[in-house]
Amino acid sequence: MRLRTPRPLAVDTLIAVAMAVVAVLLSRESRSQGWPELDARAYVLVALAHLPVALRGRWPLAVFGAVEAAAVVYVSLGYWPVVSTFGSMLALYTVASVRPPRTALVCAACMAGVWVYAGVVSDSPSMASVVGQALLYTSVLVWFGQLARRSAELTRRLRAEQAERARRAVAEERGRIARELHDVVAHHMSVISVQSGLARFVFDSDPGKARGALGTIADTSGEALEELRRMLQVLREEDPSAPERAPMPTLARLTDLLDRVRAGGLPVDLTVEGTGRPLPPGVELCAYRVVQEALTNALKHAGPAHAHVELRYGAHELSVRVTDDGEGVNPDRVPTGTGHGLIGMRERAKLYGGTISVGPRAEGGYQVHLTLPTSASDARRGDDRTR
Repeated sequence: MRLRTPRPLAVDTLIAVAMAVVAVLLSRESRSQGWPELDARAYVLVALAHLPVALRGRWPLAVFGAVEAAAVVYVSLGYWPVVSTFGSMLALYTVASVRPPRTALVCAACMAGVWVYAGVVSDSPSMASVVGQALLYTSVLVWFGQLARRSAELTRRLRAEQAERARRAVAEERGRIARELHDVVAHHMSVISVQSGLARFVFDSDPGKARGALGTIADTSGEALEELRRMLQVLREEDPSAPERAPMPTLARLTDLLDRVRAGGLPVDLTVEGTGRPLPPGVELCAYRVVQEALTNALKHAGPAHAHVELRYGAHELSVRVTDDGEGVNPDRVPTGTGHGLIGMRERAKLYGGTISVGPRAEGGYQVHLTLPTSASDARRGDDRTR
């Protein structure tokens, strides 16, 4: 399995061309070094010993074999061996960086053999020096290549672990939302049960009251069915060892949350626009949790700051805006594995057909803006828009 992302072909092509140009320029010194001057055949071999490295990211072993073969022919014809070494060295490093150590060592042995062969063909006066150079250069190339291979493998594992943590965070948050929705639906079912009992009891004696109870049942059952539809999308098996849960918070308890935040050291004020009215329990819970998470992040990361919470009741939607004038929240520093993190806020908004935007403000500080439809029909229209 390839451990490194293949480099762009254009980059490797530029590297190959640059190496070939350097080799050609170096070949002009052949006569001064006591070697024959390169002819057309030699220049072709120089090109074959360097240009194939443009494909080293795709076929590292084939490229290594090709440049080594060209180098052997070049040396056998009696030309200066140094000119043909650059392509082989880069090819060996590439093999070591993407292949197991055993394969890299085999290629290193091949390159060292070619190096010694060049010394024998050229009647080098110091074969000990030639052998030492062959072992030194091949060892260094394999060592650096294996370092790059391990680094790439570690990077791949870290990215996989980060992706897995993010996936678990989403799964845990959806499971938590599903458990809370279970309580919301249970509330609706209790209301339906009571109203149906009342309607049956007064059906003959007070038809008007019975009709009112049936109307309540119709409205409540519609909301309950909508909550059930949402719950089934994210339902996860509940952990039997989970501790007993406290009653779900609502917007009526928002002032208690703000008091706790103020006690924690973050000044915060609340503005309510429009006429407050009872909302579906799930919608209130979603808005409360988003405010809670936004203020928690501001308390942790904004530094000395002042926060502002704004609730706006529209005809068909609830708008929640939480702003602060501090340093802002760096999303990379906000944990996603626990609590209701940024992932949780987005999941909640999506669950109820709403929209949410999270990010720094142009005038400084940070802002979380949530918009939620306040009825099942509006939520369905919101879902249609966001699909």
